Amino acid sequence: MKRKDEVIEALEALGAKILQEIERGENPSLEVPIRSLSNVRYNPETRMLELGSERAKRYFFNVAHVRKFVQTVEAAALSKELKEVGKHLSLREAFYRMKRTLPGSDINLVDEQEESNQAIEDLELITNLSREKLHFNANKMGSVAGKVVIEDKGDVVDWSKLGSGGWSIPSNVEEIVFKEVKARFVLYMEKAAEWERLHEDRVWERLNCVIMCSQGQATRGVRRLLQRLHLEHGLPIYVLTDFDPWGFYIYSVLKFGSIGLAHISEQLAIPGAKFLGLTADDVERYDLKKHFIKFEEVDLRRLEQIAKYEWFKDNKEWQRQFKLMKQMGAKVELAALSSKGITFISEHYLPEKLRKQEFLD
Repeated sequence: MKRKDEVIEALEALGAKILQEIERGENPSLEVPIRSLSNVRYNPETRMLELGSERAKRYFFNVAHVRKFVQTVEAAALSKELKEVGKHLSLREAFYRMKRTLPGSDINLVDEQEESNQAIEDLELITNLSREKLHFNANKMGSVAGKVVIEDKGDVVDWSKLGSGGWSIPSNVEEIVFKEVKARFVLYMEKAAEWERLHEDRVWERLNCVIMCSQGQATRGVRRLLQRLHLEHGLPIYVLTDFDPWGFYIYSVLKFGSIGLAHISEQLAIPGAKFLGLTADDVERYDLKKHFIKFEEVDLRRLEQIAKYEWFKDNKEWQRQFKLMKQMGAKVELAALSSKGITFISEHYLPEKLRKQEFLD
């Protein structure tokens, strides 16, 4: 006997629970794991952020709870419909599908997209299924190039033959099939501008690697694709960012996970990732002090926060980097390396750091 699809099974189980409570004359409820800093912990064994066991109950017959209760049930109904017809909706489209006035009232089910987004996130927590598996997609924002061939929705795509733009990474990468992976490692960078530099220089060909970017903090699709390449094909992941607290934070999220998505760290985090970006030593070595961008108060606060993270606080090399950055009172962008030559980052900086294995863990 064929097992029922896990998404349909989870959604029907949720519906059945609510119906049973109604039939028993009870106040229908939803139990939602609490997603806050107080309920997130770092597991030193897995080297990932994990969601704790604290949960909150929302009741239908409770003025303070009813709106979120109904929004979450609506998200579940929409997810089931999407799964049954084999379609996906963007988060924006889901908002418009959910936005309507409740019968006999002048109250909208949702007024802002933030409300529908939150309902979908709550549904993730309740069902223990990712947003993408529930058939909701975010905007795509990322590019990739390299010696990899995939199959996506029946189309065979060669990442090495897609012109100057590379392959545009979708929000949902779960159904992608890797047909051929010849690359030795992945270079992930925070900025599209640096990706374009490396792509034009054909670094992916010269170093036999995959180059990938998002724009700022990596999207879920990018993080999941990186994780799949790492776990399924054994590719080391090297993170290339600016020498600033925000670049360090981007690396931290890729490696250990984030507070907001601690419930799906196992599907996104890459504990084996290494930092290959600019360091205080690079600033000295390549004489980049003249390209300093002076710290603002917000930069200093972010640096001090990161330095106290449990996964960094006992790491001597990372604490050394934090200390030197604070002493400098400034940050430096990867783009500053272009002062040494247009292709300096591609022909000298990256090959040299890889050859010497100058990674931070």
